[in-house]
Amino acid sequence: MLQEQLGPFRKSFMSRRSSFKNGLGDRDDRGWTPLHVSARKGDFQEVKRLLHGADANVAAWGPKSKGVTPLHLAAEGGHVRIMSLLLKHGADIDARTKGACGWTPLHNAAKERNKRAVKYLIENGAFLPDDINDTRFNPPLHYCPGLEWAYDEMERLQQGNTSSCESSCSSDAQNESVVLA
Repeated sequence: MLQEQLGPFRKSFMSRRSSFKNGLGDRDDRGWTPLHVSARKGDFQEVKRLLHGADANVAAWGPKSKGVTPLHLAAEGGHVRIMSLLLKHGADIDARTKGACGWTPLHNAAKERNKRAVKYLIENGAFLPDDINDTRFNPPLHYCPGLEWAYDEMERLQQGNTSSCESSCSSDAQNESVVLA
């Protein structure tokens, strides 16, 4: 009866994840909500539907899910459209998991070596400390081997901003000298 009310997605979802207790809003054995699962799977329409009434920053609590958010899972899966949707609904781009390392969505994307997700997060202001070896904010490198890509992308973005500023600043100076002459 409950499965009939939840629709076709919920029907198949509930049959596969029988550890959800009472439907929408409950958590599975990992501490994930349906929003977590949909973000991880890359189901844009379901994430969009669930965000009407769900907290984009809902944290999962389970033995292996210490505070992971839907944005962490979307970044890990490289689902850029879902990441964008979550950010538009107030997801914290720098949400940290609990534990020694405090991983952010950027760390999840880097660990999975997902360059598109890393680039998207960097371009949208994800925090990355100046030093890759800063273990206050980064996991030890052997836990996150793709982190170098995030630093490479940050450097490219900074160089792009510098070169675009140099060209616009120099053209502004040329325009100013023309006006003054």
